Amino acid sequence: MTSGWTTLPAILVWAVSLLLVGLTILPLSKRPWWWIRLWDYPRLQLAAGLIGMAAFQAVVLPWGGAEGALRIVTLACFTWQVFRIWPYTILHRQQVPGAKHANPSESLTILVANVLQDNRRAPDLLALIRQVDPDVILTLETNAWWETQLRPLLETHPFAVLHALENTYGIHLFSRLRLRDAVVRERVTKDIPSVFARVRLRSGRLVDLHCLHPEPPQIGNDVAERDAELLLVAREVAANPRPTIVCGDLNDVAWSHTTRLFQRLSGLLDPRVGRGLYPTFHAEHWFARWPLDHVFHDARFRVAGLRVLPYYGSDHFAICITLCHDPAALAEAEIPEADEDDEAEAEAKIAEGREAAAMGTPPIQD
Repeated sequence: MTSGWTTLPAILVWAVSLLLVGLTILPLSKRPWWWIRLWDYPRLQLAAGLIGMAAFQAVVLPWGGAEGALRIVTLACFTWQVFRIWPYTILHRQQVPGAKHANPSESLTILVANVLQDNRRAPDLLALIRQVDPDVILTLETNAWWETQLRPLLETHPFAVLHALENTYGIHLFSRLRLRDAVVRERVTKDIPSVFARVRLRSGRLVDLHCLHPEPPQIGNDVAERDAELLLVAREVAANPRPTIVCGDLNDVAWSHTTRLFQRLSGLLDPRVGRGLYPTFHAEHWFARWPLDHVFHDARFRVAGLRVLPYYGSDHFAICITLCHDPAALAEAEIPEADEDDEAEAEAKIAEGREAAAMGTPPIQD
């Protein structure tokens, strides 16, 4: 072979390799534009594509000159993608210690389910809930139809916040544990609500609970408002000494710059780190899945259980976690910390998100 450009296979290898390299580099920009932020999600898929193209390069392309440079860049991008993903594998040290002997009076189980507003398999979700028997149930994309279907939960989980909407941002919270100071908020964008409540554990301890579902990046919808909401919550958490849990469909992946900034500002931990990806979206496409539904918590909790639940008709799987409050866990935790640059970036992103919300762009359904 005399040239890396003269055959159709070589041209295809060059084209696909450069595309994957470009999609790896693109998310390094911190701009909130949807066509950039979308590529935060498929790091595992991009890594697989990059290593596959490196193999094709070895077969199709000669070894010297520009082809050698392409191999180096492709492998460097593969390494970068793996670097971003590997904390969410069992090869990494766990960020949250496990609970060997969970105290029931200091424990709670939370189930988070984005139901998909048009999904009609409510009996399947209710069956899952009965099987798992969580203390707290957060459902998202719940409209009036879903509220009617979920009302039987009030028999076992009588403490509730019901906020049905028809724009795919309805939110419902059910709890068998007593709730205090429950309120629905629209922190940044009109008709994109969140819920705050204090959950009283069986021991009597109060735990702050923030339930979120900001907008996703997609055509015509940038993420400035999403980022602003996450960072406003992070600041609120950092200023509050009480035990705290933040959960919901955050429409952001665990390894994104914004989510890691959220962790540094809030000091909250991610139970996925060191345990696995636990992908929750897309439930119907095995080849395109990533972790969008999250439970973050402060360092005074241990994890007694974490799992993704079976399919029930939504485009999301539900995620379920059991946490045990244990102040001794603080000594084992490496708590993320923000520096001055993080604080300045957060201030700028919050201002940008508020400005975008003030322009009054209608929310895009996800």
